[in-house]
Amino acid sequence: MNAYQRGPVTLRGAHVPTTTTDQRLLDSRGAADWLHTDPWRVLRIQAEFVEGFGALAELGPAVSVFGSARLGQDHPMYAVGEEVGERLVEAGYAVITGGGPGAMEAVNKGADRAGGTSVGLGIELPFEQGLNAYVHIGVNFRYFFIRKTMFVKSAEGFIVLPGGFGTFDELFEALTLVQTTKVTSFPVVLIGTAYWSGLLDWLREVAVAEGTIGPGDVDLLHLTDDPAEAVRIIRTADEERQARRPE
Repeated sequence: MNAYQRGPVTLRGAHVPTTTTDQRLLDSRGAADWLHTDPWRVLRIQAEFVEGFGALAELGPAVSVFGSARLGQDHPMYAVGEEVGERLVEAGYAVITGGGPGAMEAVNKGADRAGGTSVGLGIELPFEQGLNAYVHIGVNFRYFFIRKTMFVKSAEGFIVLPGGFGTFDELFEALTLVQTTKVTSFPVVLIGTAYWSGLLDWLREVAVAEGTIGPGDVDLLHLTDDPAEAVRIIRTADEERQARRPE
């Protein structure tokens, strides 16, 4: 029987809810019941922040890695994900993923095999599959926005494998934070030139041409097929940031 994670709680069978906590928070239809329930949600949100900060407080240098949950072990990117996890550990980083299957599992697996720290930040979803078996530190969140804060706060940069809407969301959130200087010296590395080149072409040929972003904004993204180069980009940015810090 499949397990359903709602925060730290595991549910199975008839106890699996038909809606998620995020959905109930954002659904504005109906009467004014929210006037009585939202103040209590604030306390739950506060508790999730405290739990997440506490779990990752002593993690040390880390890199968040994103990618599709739908890439099976027979997909070429699964092996790439394993190598990414291994090389990050060898470079002295803990690895943070969404904790699910597919590319996320591959990265956690590589980190585990290399003897490093493998973190999974799960989320409550209707098709929740639980954290993969290679996660050492796992935190399950009810709210996407809290989980996304943890991905950024605890990381030195992002590495992004091919993925879908969830991966796109995390990618463009990171780019927005860098572009608006909410985070500094935060490298974002895309792995998979065949997958990502069309997006970069569109950004240059359409978005830049229309003036909705600047030419330098596209340069915030690094593109490679080589996990070693991806980790090297992260490491170089990290070293440059440390060199700028006052003694």
